[in-house]
Amino acid sequence: MSVPYPKFKAAACHVAPVFLDSAASAEKAVALIGEAARAGAGLVVFPEGYMPGFPLWAALRAPIHNHDLFKRLAAQSVRLDGPEIGLVRDAARRHGVLVSLGFSESTEASVGCLWNANVLIGRDGAILNHHRKLVPTFYEKLIWANGDARGLRVTPTEIGRVGMLICGENTNPLARYALMAQGEQVHISTYPPAWPTRPPGQSAAYDLARAIEIRAGAHAFEAKVFNIVCSAVLDSAARAILCDGDAAIADIVERTPAGVSMVLDPTGAHLVAPHQGDETIVYAEIDVAACVEPKQFHDVVGYYNRFDIFRLTVDRAPREPISFEAAVRPAGPAAEGEGAEGFGLDAAAHRSEPPHRASH
Repeated sequence: MSVPYPKFKAAACHVAPVFLDSAASAEKAVALIGEAARAGAGLVVFPEGYMPGFPLWAALRAPIHNHDLFKRLAAQSVRLDGPEIGLVRDAARRHGVLVSLGFSESTEASVGCLWNANVLIGRDGAILNHHRKLVPTFYEKLIWANGDARGLRVTPTEIGRVGMLICGENTNPLARYALMAQGEQVHISTYPPAWPTRPPGQSAAYDLARAIEIRAGAHAFEAKVFNIVCSAVLDSAARAILCDGDAAIADIVERTPAGVSMVLDPTGAHLVAPHQGDETIVYAEIDVAACVEPKQFHDVVGYYNRFDIFRLTVDRAPREPISFEAAVRPAGPAAEGEGAEGFGLDAAAHRSEPPHRASH
């Protein structure tokens, strides 16, 4: 049986969300999916935290000043089965494209526990993969909880085997190798609009674009994959909310280098010019067959490794806040006929029920 090597057009939506408004951001995503599909795209990618926007305030002020913004983010964070992602799924189905979407995820178990998440949606609108960022980076820990490895997987699709990591996860060699070892061919990397560190003048500013270039090139070259990088844009509406009239913070935001979107081939070379700045959609033609020849040089999940020396084990067990077990009844005649009613509960409530879990 011959191995298929698909060809397709990728679209990285280098855009801003409607800041802290998930419903409006979903509507904007639907419009962008339609635009990309009409341009011939088979895969449409949105940035990290696109819905409802990246919480950049955690870098700009002390936590004590950010409670109101966190409450707004929590209120606008969405669930996998919610109406906002439902709109995006409908658009993917209507246009027959795959969609990768970054979002802040909430849970019915808590009003304050959030995750930095990403979802891969199929051409039929189905959820193909749901990944939560394993470790929030630096000041993101003030916003998001640790994820687990349930979504650390590569998904077979019509455009090839697709994997995805969020921002700083692309610096984690074990997370990247976990995807390489599952036969990844197309990698999705998502990023925020900027990454403030110190006020300009105190030290060299962290150059997000340069950091992205290094990480994206490393994974494309080491994994021999196409790497689709999508960064967000910080628009004037978001700037106004973040700065809130504070000139010093406005100066930091203004001087902080912005993120960049790009598409790299399996040698680490640019397929199209990278884009940094105003909103646009970055398109690139991809031929998955180009992954094959570079594997002759370095195949770190094949002959170019020592599996007798190195081993990697990944625990994909979901980390849920609680699990329930059925009550253990005493043995003997006294237990006969004693059902859930004996505890003042109906039978359905007495049965062991797993906590709510989004389907994958």
